[in-house]
Amino acid sequence: MQHFTVSLPQISNVACRPDRRSIIFLTESNSSPLQHCGQDVLPGDIIINRTDVAHHRSGHDYHLGAMSLPIDEFDVAVEAIAGGGFSKRLDERSIHPNPALMSRLLKLHKVVGQLAHETPDVLAIPEVLRALESELVHVMVRCLAEGVVLETSMGGRRHDAIVTRFEEFLEANPDRPLYLTEICAAIGVAERTLRASCEEHFGMGPIRYLTLRRMHLVRRALLRSDPSTATVTQIVADHGFWELGRFSVAYRMFFGETPSCTLRRPPADPRVRLDRPSTLAFAGPGLA
Repeated sequence: MQHFTVSLPQISNVACRPDRRSIIFLTESNSSPLQHCGQDVLPGDIIINRTDVAHHRSGHDYHLGAMSLPIDEFDVAVEAIAGGGFSKRLDERSIHPNPALMSRLLKLHKVVGQLAHETPDVLAIPEVLRALESELVHVMVRCLAEGVVLETSMGGRRHDAIVTRFEEFLEANPDRPLYLTEICAAIGVAERTLRASCEEHFGMGPIRYLTLRRMHLVRRALLRSDPSTATVTQIVADHGFWELGRFSVAYRMFFGETPSCTLRRPPADPRVRLDRPSTLAFAGPGLA
């Protein structure tokens, strides 16, 4: 089980372990909107993670719950509770459960989370742990088995596949700036189609996404460089930014300091956080 409360708008890549079956859902009715791989997640819906990596795009102040089981344990529970013929439902991305069952799941999820936070010793009692886990799994499977399937369009599935190839190409080239023409050629898709897919998943086009990625690559290079031999101008130029003044203003808006301050920061500084360059803020200054 997991629970997240996020205060700022963001885009995130969520890695899902391939040996587990996982679901996510909003835990508060007034939660800020969330999009999962370009699809709106509404309060009362359950999203089934079908890929190893999923893209989340959210507004400020949203509340997300997650649950997962090893695939073999999940299959045993499904067979025992729902019987055969249920597996096809898991090919879809989202399900809208019976409201009463979903309410029960949310309450259980909240109670167990509170126990883990306030009285974790209770969960160390095997009988208590087994009872809570059994009830959670039972309600989860019933929510999935008895809910209404929200089918994903063929266009949505195609966009999923395109964005997956796009991300794989970025991950295969982590330390250099990439440009749209070479990416489209490498993944075999037209620019217009890639733009539509990125707008759906990220809320921005590929050029904007790549520009933000290059900015994060600059920050990583600055943090790793020796200030006695490296210069901000050279590092910034190496990553395809030619207007240093404009870049410096945008950089400071994103990271709260100038590029030169980042370059002078000691490597052991605990405030340094080397995020993946493709993990991007949702909103920020415009760059072209």
